[in-house]
Amino acid sequence: MTLNNVTEQQLEEIAQSIASRLFPGAFIALFGDLGAGKTAFTRYAAKALGIEDIQSPTFTIVREHDGSLPLFHFDCYRLEDEEELYAIGFDDYLARGGAIIMEWCERVPYALPNERLELHIEGSGAMPRTLRFVPVGEKYHTLLESIKC
Repeated sequence: MTLNNVTEQQLEEIAQSIASRLFPGAFIALFGDLGAGKTAFTRYAAKALGIEDIQSPTFTIVREHDGSLPLFHFDCYRLEDEEELYAIGFDDYLARGGAIIMEWCERVPYALPNERLELHIEGSGAMPRTLRFVPVGEKYHTLLESIKC
């Protein structure tokens, strides 16, 4: 599914709609250039989970947040490859049953779980964006079909 000319307000509504349907073990893989809105999407999604303090985890790689569903927010921008991700305990995060939203997934493509919701964001800043959703696995097809965009 592709949405064109998505405003900041629409991005917030979409992120919150998706987040309200997340489940333990859910994985959202974010792709896009600097300034595309990956952290903004995460901030809006987190708000639906009752989490207010979202910041980019670029320097720490992952931030843990307690909400109605635990959220693990990854930023892989500074990683060289999947080995570095696994070295910080990525497998443990996958097993903990929270939701994971990961930015810069293009840096670690082989670490992505077999089932996930991919969001490819084009555009940047305050300009309208293009969002392309790629559901991988039945749960994510169902999740995507249940939101109104």
